[in-house]
Parts: sequence; structure tokens; C-alpha cells
Amino acid sequence: MYKSNYKKHLLIVDDDERIRTLVKKYLEKNDYMISTAKNAEHSKKLMKIFQFDLLVIDVMMPGESGISLTKKIRKNKTVPILLLTALSEVKERILGLESGADDYLVKPFEPRELVLRIQSIIKRYEIKAEEKLKKKINFGNISFNLKTKILSKGDKVINLTTNEVELLEILINNINKIISREEIIKSFRVKKNISENNLENRTIDVQITRLRQKIEIEPKTPRYLKTIRTKGYILNYD
Repeated sequence: MYKSNYKKHLLIVDDDERIRTLVKKYLEKNDYMISTAKNAEHSKKLMKIFQFDLLVIDVMMPGESGISLTKKIRKNKTVPILLLTALSEVKERILGLESGADDYLVKPFEPRELVLRIQSIIKRYEIKAEEKLKKKINFGNISFNLKTKILSKGDKVINLTTNEVELLEILINNINKIISREEIIKSFRVKKNISENNLENRTIDVQITRLRQKIEIEPKTPRYLKTIRTKGYILNYD
């Protein structure tokens, strides 16, 4: 089942330090974990390090605009995006939505409205993810059926060992979330027929490598099952 009970990590991208600070403080009071970026380039660096649950991006920034940044993000990421702008013209809102943003909020705004819009966007994404996970998840042209526990490419079944099925289920239960080797081992230990003595970091690494070879087109440059250095692994899907 899609996990939504962990603290959401949001990125605020705005060249105005005062707004970044105010929004950060207010959202933290509403139980969000917040990172901030002063411009598009700064945000790109942070997105290489962290997996964010939602981005709040100012449209009018020096250098690359929020709309341009949104278009680039949308080329390979499905992360929710809320645009902020001082412009209220309809054509500006349309441009923002056409760039791939999920919503648009005009400055000045009430902090409570910002929170409500963020909650609404995240809820829509979670419902969508939940619906998708009820039947199957896709890794490009490879699919995993959650009911039958069958991995397939078209009509061809890709054989999975019992451990690989259980590992994939553990990762799916933490979809889009970094999970450490220790957390994976703990999850394995609560399953039947898994001996505590057989589990260690090296064993998990081997299982991850084998699973990656079955769901990735290019296992050496994975798109879906990624290693996060010093932290563990993260599973994404289409």
C-alpha cells in the first residue's frame, strides 16, 4: 500500500529570502520538512540529492524562470509542483499550468491557503498512486502484478525468486521513499521462512543487484531502483 504517513519533504524555490523564510517557518509548523533554494540552479542541485514530495516554485526569478524550471523538471520527474507568482493575468496562469504545474497561487497569499493547496495536491497524487498500486506497477515495459506477484514483459513472465518477490514488495511498500539496508533487513525478518542469520548488508546488496537486472533496461544506470549513497535504496515507477 502507498505510504503517506511519513513527514513530507518540500522544496521552496524563491529568490526572495523573506518569503522563503516565512513560508519555511509556517510549513514546518504544519509538520512538513522544508528545504529552500534561492534560484533554479540551486534547486537543481538539491533535487540531485533529495527526493522531494512537492515543489513550491516562484515564477519570476533572476536567471531561469519558474516556468522554464518546471518544464525541465517535467521531462523526467512527476513530482507535484505549485507555482507562486505576483502576476494574476489569466494568460500567465495558463502558461504556468501548460508548463506542467499542478496548481498556481498568486502573491500575496494567505499562508493557510498555501497549506490547503499543498495538502490537496499531495492527496491527489497519493490517490492516483494508490489506484495504480491496486493492480500493478510499471517499470517501463516491465510490469509487476501485485495480486499474482508476477513480473512480466508483455506476455513473457520474468522469473523471480521468493526473496526477490519479498524484496520488491518491501520496496513497493516504501515507494518513492529512501529505505536503508537495516530497514529492509528488519522487514525481511518479520516474514516467515527468513532466517535472521542469513541477513546482512552484503546479502541485501546482492538481492538488489539481481532484482535490478530484472526490472531495469540498463542495470548499470538504473532508472527505477536506485542506490542512494550512504542511505540505502529508493524505488520509483512509471
